Amino acid sequence: MIPRITNWYFSQKALPYWGVLALDCLIVMFSGYIARYLEVGGLEFAQLFWPMTYGILISIVLYAVSFRLFHTYAGIIRYSSFIDLQHVAAATFVGSILTYIASFALASVNEIIMPDLLGISRIFFVSTLVMWLERVAVKRMFDGFQAKEATPVAIYGTKAGGISLAYSIINVKVKKFRLVAFISDGLEMKNTYLLGKKVILNGKGIAEEMKQMGVEVLLVSPLKSELFRKNAAMIDEFLAADIKIMMPSAAAEEWDGKSPLTTQNLKEVDIEDLLPRDKIEVNMDAIGALLTGKKILITGAAGSIGSEMVRQVAVYKPAKMILIDQAETPMHTVRLMMAREFGDIKCGTIVSSISNKKHMEKIFAKHLPDYVFHAAAYKHVPMMENNPGIAVQNNIYGTRIIADLAVKYGTKKFVMISTDKAVNPTNVMGCSKRICEIYCQSLNKAIVEGKVKGGTQFVTTRFGNVLGSNGSVIPLFREQIKRGGPLTVTHPDIIRFFMLIPEACKLVLEAGTMGKGGEIFVFDMGDPVKIVDLAKRMISLSGARNIDIKFTGLRDGEKLFEEMLNDEEQTKHTHHPKIMIANVREYDYETACQNETRLLEASRSFDDMAIVKIMKEIVPEYKSKCSKYEVLDKTLNAQLMTDILLKINPSH
Repeated sequence: MIPRITNWYFSQKALPYWGVLALDCLIVMFSGYIARYLEVGGLEFAQLFWPMTYGILISIVLYAVSFRLFHTYAGIIRYSSFIDLQHVAAATFVGSILTYIASFALASVNEIIMPDLLGISRIFFVSTLVMWLERVAVKRMFDGFQAKEATPVAIYGTKAGGISLAYSIINVKVKKFRLVAFISDGLEMKNTYLLGKKVILNGKGIAEEMKQMGVEVLLVSPLKSELFRKNAAMIDEFLAADIKIMMPSAAAEEWDGKSPLTTQNLKEVDIEDLLPRDKIEVNMDAIGALLTGKKILITGAAGSIGSEMVRQVAVYKPAKMILIDQAETPMHTVRLMMAREFGDIKCGTIVSSISNKKHMEKIFAKHLPDYVFHAAAYKHVPMMENNPGIAVQNNIYGTRIIADLAVKYGTKKFVMISTDKAVNPTNVMGCSKRICEIYCQSLNKAIVEGKVKGGTQFVTTRFGNVLGSNGSVIPLFREQIKRGGPLTVTHPDIIRFFMLIPEACKLVLEAGTMGKGGEIFVFDMGDPVKIVDLAKRMISLSGARNIDIKFTGLRDGEKLFEEMLNDEEQTKHTHHPKIMIANVREYDYETACQNETRLLEASRSFDDMAIVKIMKEIVPEYKSKCSKYEVLDKTLNAQLMTDILLKINPSH
């Protein structure tokens, strides 16, 4: 019967203010009777009932005035807080003082018996206590009623971040979550309780223990997010136990440690959120000094990296942005984004190919960009393996056009975005990017030596895969999960370095700021990730249990692992812990130009073998893998051996 009544009560709207006021007045009346009964006993209480009642009614009126003064009836009882209890105590205290004053004024009226000082004190203590108990009891009952619908959660973190999240769960009016436990890494928290909830030490089997306690969601404190990402075993445990994980949003990760946190600062994790990574700091002032008020040209502006570069550059309020991409629809999306989010920045969106020399020259001549961020390139390994001529014309020749125009029209700095696939390349795409690196570096060297007139500084940035980019495994896996699987992985041992798009772009801007010309900056990509583990986590995150993983074999030009540096290369550190400079082999500018001219002529024949043969001659470390071009390596190796033998013994 009682549960039915409470369910009815808490499912209705809050009690109206006059109802709360009437209830509080009844409590004062009850307290008055209790006080008089304790003072005079049962017999005299019955004899003087009505004169005492008149006095109590006068007290109620005075208490009601005090309730009006402190608005004790305006709060919703089921949401009572410590502040509300303070207001109740203050109101009953003032009501008691008013009653004490009235007792002197009405002392001569025989029909009315006002309480004395002891009686007034009793009324104050009893009424305050009962009103407190009423509010606490209603709140507890309401919390219990809401707990039936609330999701049971545990919080990973017992410091400021975890405590702030816990308070937001406890104090929120409409409860979405119910706190069950805390998880801590500190041994000092063993066998302790926090806010009335048990603290469980983190370790093997923690997810199963949480499951037994009924936990359905793990909330990760902002102060624990970096450590949590690195704990692959813990992540996999929770995913295997079907416990959802909520982590801080990007804004919450920058939490100042003081402002209140709420569960709205968290979001259900996606695979990108579980990527092990360290927090990346960049020199905002230096980047701002470089870009603010300048004309910035970005190629490949509609791509995954390029569009994020657009957003990050726009924050620094450049005088003008010139955005180039040959993909019309994605470019339209970028155009709408700029109008919506950065409408005060003058922005030109141009649909064109970087290999269109006449159009590119017209753009440079018109806008005279101060800085160029060159992100345009064909990046899909299997596609370029089948289309080496297009890889040459777009990636290599297109880069040469943009680089030469940057010098011709006085661009201060040219930042080229390369790839880890350019190191010991095993495919056409990686080799094409290495040839781009060679050209930009040799051109910078020629400028420094005075062989080429100009002042442009060429900087190259080299990093691995970015999660969520066009062509990465993440969109592919998501689509395969929607279709019910299987998820296709080329090899069980294949590993890749990963970085989030925003973080990669931050490092590009930082490297562009510190670069003086001629450097190839290498980014610390953290620990490599096995693609099969990535697939397993995505399946777990999707909630599906009947999706298989299928191994399809390495694709054309693909290798098991990527490298950030050539075997012969060394690196030196910069002031940024995530950015290093590669000491690479230098090339003569005239030779680089001749090689590119020869390669461009071959590309127009679309003779795949002839094109790739020249690429291998330019980049000797280019050795094909899982590709039809492997035969060229055998031929070139045989030719090399013949040349060596002829040098040793010319008679043969």
